[in-house]
Amino acid sequence: WFKVTGLTRIETDRNASSDLTKKFLDNTRDALVVPSIVDGLAAGQMAAILANPETRRRHIGAIVKFAQDGDYDGIDLNYEQFAFADGRDTWESTRPNWVSFVAELAKELHDDKRTLTVSIPPVYDAERTPQSGYWVYDYAAIVKHVDHIRIMAYDYSVGEPGPIAPLDFVRQAINGAIKATGKPKKLVLGIPAYGRNWPVSSTGVCPLPDAGNDITVPGRTSVTARSVADLIERRNATPIYNSTTAEWSFQYKLEISDATTTCVQTRQVHYVDALGVRARMDLAIDARLGGVALWALGFDNDDVWDAILFDATLP
Repeated sequence: WFKVTGLTRIETDRNASSDLTKKFLDNTRDALVVPSIVDGLAAGQMAAILANPETRRRHIGAIVKFAQDGDYDGIDLNYEQFAFADGRDTWESTRPNWVSFVAELAKELHDDKRTLTVSIPPVYDAERTPQSGYWVYDYAAIVKHVDHIRIMAYDYSVGEPGPIAPLDFVRQAINGAIKATGKPKKLVLGIPAYGRNWPVSSTGVCPLPDAGNDITVPGRTSVTARSVADLIERRNATPIYNSTTAEWSFQYKLEISDATTTCVQTRQVHYVDALGVRARMDLAIDARLGGVALWALGFDNDDVWDAILFDATLP
């Protein structure tokens, strides 16, 4: 729902309904409510804020005030620009500033009787090598300050068709986080309840978007555990289960045409269903982690919760 758009500015996402947000919060006041804040700044801007002790202090003040104004039980930081926008050549300088930021923010929130969680990409060992994953977040240094680290063990395939969170990758992320922190109880496994839908080939001539038509030639899109069944039915697709990744995939044809041109896309979908959610949860249980977290709220359906609450058997 929320993202940083300036040094001291945290805004509600423009796609979030204020009425539904209020209704959700009213209905969850008996639970712990910990909103996630995304780094919505341009590449390098958050790193610059954290590098200066004065701007870092002001940013921390804005987060604490945000938590107080919303009467939230804690804060979850989802600052991904370091990993995916700033470039690896910045990591060595960003890392200690990030650690200082987390330590200082945690103290302020804890003094205010609130928690601090961070949702960060995975590491695969306790080192800082090209094979170590996203070591800029320094699991080892921040674990003593935060209440939980949520491991973003998903988005394995983004640019090209492939699995969302294959089990071997998830195991590697779990093992790497444990090696780096030594505190499995502070680790929470992020589990995807979604999939992606890629165009893999096209025949014919696709319409060109212009002022005269409303045709959209889709690129990569997303599905969720909630929505994928409808897509399967509409496209008369036959999903295939991969026992190695614990995910499903299928292909279908999509015709796109206007008054003059027509093309046919072949599209490929990979997704994690309810039983895939359960399989990843069981990995967290086996590793004695502190819990799991679904990405994301609203992607789930009744089957997902049934699989979480009761024993589930994979195909």
